[in-house]
Amino acid sequence: MSKTVRGVALVTGASSGIGLVTARALQRDGYRVFGTSRKSMPDPADGITMLMCDVINDVSVQAVVDEVLSRAGRIDLLVNNAGIGLLGGAEESTTSQAKAVFDVNVFGIIRMTNAVLPVMRRQRGGRIVNLSSILGLIPAPYNALYASSKHAVEGYSESLDHEVRTQGIRIVLVEPGVTRTPFEENIIRPDRPLAVYDTVRASAERLMREVVAKGDAPEVVAEAVVRAANAASPKRRYTAGKAAGQVRFMRRFLPESFVDKSLRKFSRLAD
Repeated sequence: MSKTVRGVALVTGASSGIGLVTARALQRDGYRVFGTSRKSMPDPADGITMLMCDVINDVSVQAVVDEVLSRAGRIDLLVNNAGIGLLGGAEESTTSQAKAVFDVNVFGIIRMTNAVLPVMRRQRGGRIVNLSSILGLIPAPYNALYASSKHAVEGYSESLDHEVRTQGIRIVLVEPGVTRTPFEENIIRPDRPLAVYDTVRASAERLMREVVAKGDAPEVVAEAVVRAANAASPKRRYTAGKAAGQVRFMRRFLPESFVDKSLRKFSRLAD
């Protein structure tokens, strides 16, 4: 049986982790897949074409979009996956470091989206899947800057979807929970650590290692991206994994005081 031909997909941050697994899942599903990484790397042996792109650079972003168009002639799906994390007290980061997180996690998405929207408009259709996080819905002690960047992605994506829906373009969110990827291993630390947070920051790091070890496989997120990409009438957001669904339910339907207490208990914070 021949494989369904879905179209052309561009996946940012596809050198490893969720991005690579997602690129492979889309390729198996029938997409011609282009992945991006900040450094040059060989194409994986599964039909994915890797291109260099730094999402914090306008010229680099436009160049990768132009390269995909020159090779494939169109872009039907953009998956904005590139992102960085930051673990530490909110006041332990300078504004420069905070800007660096937002430059990748928020403005990187905006740059890629702005470069692809005219292409999709000419095609009279397309879909953009933005990788958010369940931390885009809830508070995240010692992940405040990362969580706030994902809150921004949520607001941007929902608002943009209303603007471009009449042009045949849909913007969809995928919200992973904790996922077993190298992302947590490479998470950055505050650039001005304060002694007052040393003990609790160390506790937060231990907790992260524990929950990551028990987290969802990246394939769970990739499956959610494929569903979001292919749905004829997509939902606004797709949670990826059981824990993410439970957190979303708690945030939407349970009393704020209950959610607050549960969050502090999970985070091992004193009342």
